[in-house]
Amino acid sequence: MIIGIDLGTTNSAVGVFRDGKAELIPNSLGHFLTPSAVSLDETTGEVITGLAARERQSTHPELTATAFKRYMGSNRVTRLGKKDFTAEELSALVLARLKSDAEAWLGQPVTEAVITVPAYFNDKQRKATRRAGELAGLKVERLLNEPTAAALAYGIHELGDASRFLVFDLGGGTFDVSVLEIFEGIIEVRASTGDNRLGGEDFNDILCEEFRRTVGKDVPEKDRSDPLLRERIRHAAERARRALTDGPSATMSVTWKDKTYERQVTADDFEALAAGLITRLRDPVLRSLRDANLRADELSEIILVGGSTRMPLVRRAITRMFGRFPANAVNPDEAVAVGAAVQAGLKARDVALKEVVMTDVCPYTLGIAASDQDANGRWLPATLSPIIERNTVIPASRVQYYANSSANQRVVDIPVYQGESRNLSDNIELGKLEVPIPAGPPGSVHIEVRFSYDINGLLEVDVHIPKTGERRELVIADEAVKSDADFEKRRAVLAALKQHPRDADTNKAVMARANRCYEESLGNDRQFIAGEIQLFEGALERQDPRDIEQARTRLSEVLDRFEGETWL
Repeated sequence: MIIGIDLGTTNSAVGVFRDGKAELIPNSLGHFLTPSAVSLDETTGEVITGLAARERQSTHPELTATAFKRYMGSNRVTRLGKKDFTAEELSALVLARLKSDAEAWLGQPVTEAVITVPAYFNDKQRKATRRAGELAGLKVERLLNEPTAAALAYGIHELGDASRFLVFDLGGGTFDVSVLEIFEGIIEVRASTGDNRLGGEDFNDILCEEFRRTVGKDVPEKDRSDPLLRERIRHAAERARRALTDGPSATMSVTWKDKTYERQVTADDFEALAAGLITRLRDPVLRSLRDANLRADELSEIILVGGSTRMPLVRRAITRMFGRFPANAVNPDEAVAVGAAVQAGLKARDVALKEVVMTDVCPYTLGIAASDQDANGRWLPATLSPIIERNTVIPASRVQYYANSSANQRVVDIPVYQGESRNLSDNIELGKLEVPIPAGPPGSVHIEVRFSYDINGLLEVDVHIPKTGERRELVIADEAVKSDADFEKRRAVLAALKQHPRDADTNKAVMARANRCYEESLGNDRQFIAGEIQLFEGALERQDPRDIEQARTRLSEVLDRFEGETWL
């Protein structure tokens, strides 16, 4: 049995696809949402998860952890009592609870799962999520991006007409934006971006700061740093934020040492305090549209996902951004889990689901460290040289060409990075290759570096030295992935992509035809065809399948007008 899991910052949920539909699975309390909270009983040492753990946060803060999803993939350790936990270990405890609830409800063992992650999670965060699933006793069939899951919940896989959607996913701790297009049974993610440090918790924090700035100054100074007081203020902020969803004002009330401190907050106050956060929501939206090469008015719908999109100030901001109201056909708290269940059904090949092809994109740029020369011939410090750029449709394979930078260099180091900054230290190093090269003057030894990347985060780095025929390979994947039975099949799929677009038969045929037309023409016609050939060659060098298809179609149409349609 395969289940779908939304592992959230604030709440998590689990679902299954059966009897022709996706169903959410209730926990032992009958709730569909399980708080992503872990606590330790101070007397027995028993681990408590879910609602009972969250309720202990304001009374036992030193024994309770929440919002740990924000630290997935990091070395941060959370101490509960006398025990230390990483974020993936805490997440594994939540996943184990969801697995147990699913088994109790389904009446059968659960061994496999599709787990959702923010689209903007990097390689380390994704690997940590997969390890958390393994620790919970689950074979992680696939990591599914949360906006893509929301699209499946919305049902765009069942729509017949070509449509474009923007998924605006604001959860408790992360923010994702994805632009998706559906056509002929294919769901294609055009662009994904976001902010892994922006969510409902940040809106809570500004209310906490306002409380401390105003009535909090009346609390005795020696008490202001007390963890128990801090959690009581945070709890009051959460309640006030939720109250402002349905009302014009709310009261933050905290009782501390027999004294009650209160702060009235209006919706207008909250919106003014949150202005900086609302501004931060705009940038990923604009970037996603720019990367997808779309205008806002070309979108069919804006789909809201994540409990934090219930806030009126967020909905007003979205309406202002797009000049129209967003869709509300799905429950924003449950959409991702429902979509994960649909994906689980697709993985299990449920007969009730028609075949759907989903493509996704690489959320971060992948590249290597490389140096350039300045105008005086001096070598500059190494910066990121992109090979697969963010929002490239995957699986994908791209190649770039480099050369040796110093005389008599015998070895070239090729560090592999993930990120967007030119500054290497701001990116994540995924691995490194050392490749022997023959000695020679600078620029005399050519180096081909190919990256091949698939939808589950498998990255293959192939380096070829044409002068010697030397080849080296680096495979970057989680150990759990490498041991999977389908690992070699996935590598075979990537191997089929390792062909430069100029060598594809369709492109070679069009180029041969264009060159023949050039040779057969004279004067202005010859110059015109030469210009069109250059445009096509430029698209081939960019290695973007969408660009190449458009350029090939354009060149073919030009040649048809020049000499009539091709014949066989």
